[in-house]
Amino acid sequence: MFDFGFSELIVIGIVMLVVVGPERLPKVARTAGHLLGRVQRYVSDVKSDIQREMQLEELKKLQEQVRHQAQELESSVRSGAANVESEVGRTAGELRSMLPEGGSAQPGASARADAAPAAAEHGGAATGSQLLAQDRPAAAEPRPQLELGLDASARRDASADKNKV
Repeated sequence: MFDFGFSELIVIGIVMLVVVGPERLPKVARTAGHLLGRVQRYVSDVKSDIQREMQLEELKKLQEQVRHQAQELESSVRSGAANVESEVGRTAGELRSMLPEGGSAQPGASARADAAPAAAEHGGAATGSQLLAQDRPAAAEPRPQLELGLDASARRDASADKNKV
């Protein structure tokens, strides 16, 4: 704080000895020491308060940055989900138009429309097999499946079950 050399301290000591006197000099030196200690503690307290305030401001800035980034992330996730949802809707529309009886006048179309909200209530979407099963009339024969060998193996399993009974 103050830049005193040894020679300046000796001059101050001699002046104090002459002005205060030898009998009161120790008491004055002790009082000056206590006052200097209080001043140093006060200065260090002020410094620590300023340091805390600066850290608090930095934390507030950091918190605001994190909040802003979280909002950006949330908006990007929402827009991504909306894009995926619209793409799924578009793809579902294309698939419906590709089906042979793709019109909404068929009897299974209303059942298919009812399946989506019912499936959403149960926490999922209607699967493709559920939608195809709803398209079939109850009295009609099942449609043949794609040539993957599924029909032949299913018939063999069914005939084997009949033979066992």
